[in-house]
Amino acid sequence: MKNKSKGDITKSMLLGDVVKSFPETAYIMMRYGLHCVGCHVATHETIEQGAKAHGLSEKEIEKMVKEMNSLIQKKE
Repeated sequence: MKNKSKGDITKSMLLGDVVKSFPETAYIMMRYGLHCVGCHVATHETIEQGAKAHGLSEKEIEKMVKEMNSLIQKKE
């Protein structure tokens, strides 16, 4: 199993913080229906909270987070 690096995204991170640090992840979140990435709520809501509010299952959230981490790791 891969060790988490310091830059790994987790579902407990704030949406706004993730987009600010890794703007390239916004399109992945938008594909999953989280069009709130630019919304004022994104500064107070975690990825998990936003995803659940938009009807995503735990499995979908984990898949989305995994996709975002794959994307940012390719850039390292």
